[in-house]
Amino acid sequence: MGNEVDKELSEKYCPRFAQLAVEKGFITSDQAKKALSEQVDDNLANRPHRLIGRILLEKGWITAQQIETVLNEMFKKVG
Repeated sequence: MGNEVDKELSEKYCPRFAQLAVEKGFITSDQAKKALSEQVDDNLANRPHRLIGRILLEKGWITAQQIETVLNEMFKKVG
């Protein structure tokens, strides 16, 4: 069930998450494209869905603190 929630959140927020992370200078646009591509590949191969932040963190391209900053910014704008 948690995976479905992740997937729903991801579809709404992942491209924005990547965009904001690039705008803040945390990752490059190339890294964002690679992470989004990896996420799509996972989904097409029926592998467990991963959020963009998790993919970026696993690759060592972003820190947990930077993820927190991006999420706070996203939900501040949404709320």
